[in-house]
Amino acid sequence: MTVTCAIRYVIDPFKRDAFETYARNWLTLIPECGGDVVGYFMPHEGTNNIAHALISLESLAAYEAYRARLRQHAGSVENFRFADKERFILSEERTWLRPVTANPTAK
Repeated sequence: MTVTCAIRYVIDPFKRDAFETYARNWLTLIPECGGDVVGYFMPHEGTNNIAHALISLESLAAYEAYRARLRQHAGSVENFRFADKERFILSEERTWLRPVTANPTAK
């Protein structure tokens, strides 16, 4: 069963450009580590400090292996350091989603 990690970020609205750079970096780094980036989404209208990301994987076990690869991948480590240094992420929440299918027995 495919699962999707939905990440809700609270970002510093004065550092949106830095967050967008961070998000853009993940578009290549995540697939290199085994994840499928559905997308990163920046605030556009309305609330100016909420961003989202959707990343799909084959299973929660695949997510754990992916997270281990992220911690060892040089580009990922550098992107995490960038976020720590610039401090544009104020908080983040992860929610796990599963797709709704036409056939309820095909989970």
